[in-house]
Amino acid sequence: MKDIYIVEAVRTPIGKYKGSLAGVRADHLGAHLLGEIVRRAGIEPGEVDDVIFGCVTQVGEQSANIARTALLGAGWPASIPGLAIDRKCGSGEVAVHLAAGMIASGAAQVVVAGGAENMSRVRMGGNREIYGEAFGWMASDHWELTSQGEAAERVADKWELSREQLDAYAVESHRRAAAASQAGWFAREIAPVPVTALMERGYAEPVPELLAVDETIRPGTNAEKLGTLKTSFRQAGKLSAGNSSQISDGAAVLLLMSGAAVSRLGVKPRARIRAFTTVGSDPTLMLTGPVAATRKVLEMSGLELGDIDLFEVNEAFASVPLMWAKELGVPQERLNVNGGAIALGHPLGASGARIMTSLLHELERRGARYGLQAICCAGGMGTATIIERM
Repeated sequence: MKDIYIVEAVRTPIGKYKGSLAGVRADHLGAHLLGEIVRRAGIEPGEVDDVIFGCVTQVGEQSANIARTALLGAGWPASIPGLAIDRKCGSGEVAVHLAAGMIASGAAQVVVAGGAENMSRVRMGGNREIYGEAFGWMASDHWELTSQGEAAERVADKWELSREQLDAYAVESHRRAAAASQAGWFAREIAPVPVTALMERGYAEPVPELLAVDETIRPGTNAEKLGTLKTSFRQAGKLSAGNSSQISDGAAVLLLMSGAAVSRLGVKPRARIRAFTTVGSDPTLMLTGPVAATRKVLEMSGLELGDIDLFEVNEAFASVPLMWAKELGVPQERLNVNGGAIALGHPLGASGARIMTSLLHELERRGARYGLQAICCAGGMGTATIIERM
């Protein structure tokens, strides 16, 4: 594959559900980051050929092509197009895949890719509440179509993961995220959000003037507290709100360039895309796609598991990264080293780009070379990307 470079990567702090970012539209969060990423790169917005955003619940204020509304909100030239995509939880990552493909084909030289989602304002599943079930009888005639929560329970059953193991994993996610936040390791990747300047006019709830840190992390989380929570998907199940990803608000974007654009604009690339893929997987178990996606992206890259310094597997539910690690034999010390969506939140369309942003910054902090991320997606899919720090 042609060299495709990551020049910059930035994200908002993640806002908890109905928290500090509840008054800020997702496209406003995206617009804020668009302004920040070109400022950090030292280029003019007019150098950008396209903007691609992932967004899952594309209804209401997230329905009008959020990439286009964000770039217009940022005051970028009207000549720049925008594209909104939905690959479920992998949307923000696949936005990067599409940008990389456009650059590799020669269709573009400079692309901003990422995602935005405000789940406090646009309810997850709100489109189904308005327009009906997502799957019709033709699909259900072929497959048992379960909920993601039930799929997470089945994954826990199949890989023999106990409630205690799931809760212990969640505790560790919060511990790692809290340690990283307190040490200031997230500071470089976060663009603080001027909440009162960006919020919707007429929003009356008290909010901070500026949000500069993730407000989803709970440093005091322990197994005893989590053990008291009711299960969410089965009466006698294992998955609860405590060992599942948090509904949250946020955005993240990356600036990708071709080698020619890097030379022409005089910027210094921070990483390159080594390989990327998306696979389909069993739509009933639904959440197992990251295993096959990881194997495929390694094969595409010519690398092996032992070559990868850091792994990020989205913590949609604690059973997913635990299943993935058990299946592939990856030690916990190299997986989600600064916590994941259980602690940091999962703003659906933004998470793939948020994870890549955090992965890049952690590779740089450690002086490590290769990072691999993988995400399970609703409907039975898995995404994966390998990046190489320059």
